[in-house]
Amino acid sequence: MSEELTKQGMLYLSATPIGNLEDMTLRGIRMLGEADLIAAEDTRHSRKLLAHFDIHTPLTSYHEHNKLDKGPELVKKMLAGDTIVCISDAGLPGISDPGAHLAQLAIEAGIKVSPLPGANAALSALICSGLDTTAFTFYGFLPKTGKKRRELLEQIARKTETLIFYEAPHHLKSTLGDLVKALGPHRPAATARELTKKFEEFRRCTLGDLADYYSEHEPKGEFVIIVGGYDNDEADLVGPAEQLSPRELVEQMEAAGMGRKEAMRETAKKLGISRRDVYQALLDEFT
Repeated sequence: MSEELTKQGMLYLSATPIGNLEDMTLRGIRMLGEADLIAAEDTRHSRKLLAHFDIHTPLTSYHEHNKLDKGPELVKKMLAGDTIVCISDAGLPGISDPGAHLAQLAIEAGIKVSPLPGANAALSALICSGLDTTAFTFYGFLPKTGKKRRELLEQIARKTETLIFYEAPHHLKSTLGDLVKALGPHRPAATARELTKKFEEFRRCTLGDLADYYSEHEPKGEFVIIVGGYDNDEADLVGPAEQLSPRELVEQMEAAGMGRKEAMRETAKKLGISRRDVYQALLDEFT
């Protein structure tokens, strides 16, 4: 054994593959095999990973819905001398999953907590996005409720660092629409899906272009959305979209040199409505 497990119980937070099984590190495989117990977000999913690497360590479930009861139980085991490895379904535990809660409980109890580094979807997408990597903020999944989501997007609209989000395929269209409304259609952006898998795909363009593309192409796979930070030198020509009517937006864009059709298209993106609705609003203004 090249790395002795300590006699005193401890907690390891281990990365797992985000797509390709070869994302798993050699050290992670070994420590999963040497631990007393593996705390997994989804034991059915994790059994497939363990079977692939011929790992027979006992599994227990630890997830968002049982963490308040299960966390203290796991801490007791570690205080009694067990070494536990916590894993999520993919990537690093503690990033958009309850692994962070278990780490906090262990630290409060004086238990040593150590990482087993490896794959992470957010950083993997960021470094291949073509956007600035010197400063960035990870937001994970946006709040589900409309009010909390709007409040957060209002707070980050003028953030100058790169923004990183996670999204499921069935919510991608609405999330892109909300980002366009809050940040504007011209922000440089990228989506990454199926990372490290056979059908890995990056789309690098603007938020408006991404919204247009996925309105016509059904999203598939789990997504990371990378958005460029606010740039004072390249700010949108118009003010906050929610304060302007379709007619006012169209007029401002035309005054800036856009043609009528392009101005109507950009207005639709900003307000999250169809071009037909913009056309109808213009007709209503003059009838």
